[in-house]
Amino acid sequence: MKRYLFTPGPVPVPEEILLEMAKPIIHHRTAEFENIFAEAREGLKYVFQTREEVFILASSGTGGMEGAVANTLSSGDKALVVNGGKFGERWMKICQAFGVEVHEIKVEWGNAVDPQQIEEVLKKDSSIRAVLVQASETSTGVMHPVKDIAEITRQRDDVLLIVDGITAVGVFPIPFDEWGIDVLVGGSQKAFMLPPGLAFVAMSQKAWKFNEKSNLPKFYFDFKRYLKDAKNNTTPWTPAVTLIIGLAAVLRRFKEEGLEKIYTRHARLAHGTREGLKAIGLELFAKNSPSPALTAAFAPSGINAGAIISRLRERFGMTLAGGQDQAKGKIFRISHMGFIDRADIIAVISAIECVLKDLGYDFEFGAGTKRASEILGTE
Repeated sequence: MKRYLFTPGPVPVPEEILLEMAKPIIHHRTAEFENIFAEAREGLKYVFQTREEVFILASSGTGGMEGAVANTLSSGDKALVVNGGKFGERWMKICQAFGVEVHEIKVEWGNAVDPQQIEEVLKKDSSIRAVLVQASETSTGVMHPVKDIAEITRQRDDVLLIVDGITAVGVFPIPFDEWGIDVLVGGSQKAFMLPPGLAFVAMSQKAWKFNEKSNLPKFYFDFKRYLKDAKNNTTPWTPAVTLIIGLAAVLRRFKEEGLEKIYTRHARLAHGTREGLKAIGLELFAKNSPSPALTAAFAPSGINAGAIISRLRERFGMTLAGGQDQAKGKIFRISHMGFIDRADIIAVISAIECVLKDLGYDFEFGAGTKRASEILGTE
């Protein structure tokens, strides 16, 4: 059975990238690898839209998140965390692990934060040193208004904006320099269409000023070390050589396609997916500001989302993601990232219709596939 991956990480990897990574391994302290690393460095600056260095860490995105906190804040500092899903919750847990006091803005799952809430908290509490938020909350499929939040933090020299862009960078515009973001984290297993194992982090000059005073413990994720070594096209510790070879190849592909076309591609796939699901009567989980990275939808009343997911995998070889915590068994999530095209989306909508029919859901069979095809079937 052919297998299809529609999870919001890991994502499908293009065949030519897999072949590039299948070449014989090379040593990381050689001119050959340094040339590859230099290409990856410049390519990441292009995607992050920054003149600053973008560090390449051998870790999952969570390692980048941890490094973002450890390299900017100090013990006893206070951070304002937007918690609208599992990954907003992760920001809280990382801060707490390092002794950073957390002021939480709790956002109902499926909703984006109101920037006005952030501004009001910062006005009331001048001791807050950072705002931490997801650009795209992967657990809910919601996009938070990073540009509007950046307009607030950019006016304050003593407040950083730290953004988890793991399912945002390479999906929709999030220009680091132009918006005035201070720390932005990305990950290989999302829009970068690579296997898991790399995190990417950019830091503003404002964030580097915080770094000078930061007293939190750091060793493997000491960004000063990464900055020094990046200038020599290397890393402090053994890099994920094969993944970086793949990264350089992906970034070549990105430059050929162009950022605007990349953003348009994700937006179009998202539109086709959502309209297809709505055509068969399914309700989307994101109540406002849905992320182009993925679509989260409620299972029909009386049907467990887990049953939909398991039948799709067993009958069609298609793997989707389920809901987490309070959304477990209620929603399923379809990714538009990675090596996914129009035909894949039409196929998964068709398969969902087949499964829902088997599970006794009453709807106009074929309406979802027809609608998705209308949107995605023409250029």
